[in-house]
Amino acid sequence: MCGKIRYEISEPLVGAGYCHCTRCQRRTGSAASASARIVPGSLRVTEGERLLKSWQPDDGNPKVFCSECGSHMWSQDRNNPDMLFVRLGSFDTDPGVRPTDHQYVDYAAAWESIPDDGLPRHPERRPVAP
Repeated sequence: MCGKIRYEISEPLVGAGYCHCTRCQRRTGSAASASARIVPGSLRVTEGERLLKSWQPDDGNPKVFCSECGSHMWSQDRNNPDMLFVRLGSFDTDPGVRPTDHQYVDYAAAWESIPDDGLPRHPERRPVAP
């Protein structure tokens, strides 16, 4: 939100999806988060690296955010720290991918009506692509 962290991604995004887990609901204050997986090593912070902070939940993936404004930037796979999932809302321009599925739909907020957008729905975590 504050624009003090800037990054660039040198490779096309691998894919994107929506997550409806309770943690994403609480972190975003909304029904779901939309993220894109990137090619390992393709993200480079160009400004504001000193402002990046990380939070490691006991049973989840590390979350990287701006310590100035609190914007969530990306998360890392705790078992593979090179695998990053960048929040689509942090892009300044069209990221070039669209979400292709919904995961953790069994945990969707009671007040959420997931749109019938034709995308696959996974009760828990989506299958991880190689």
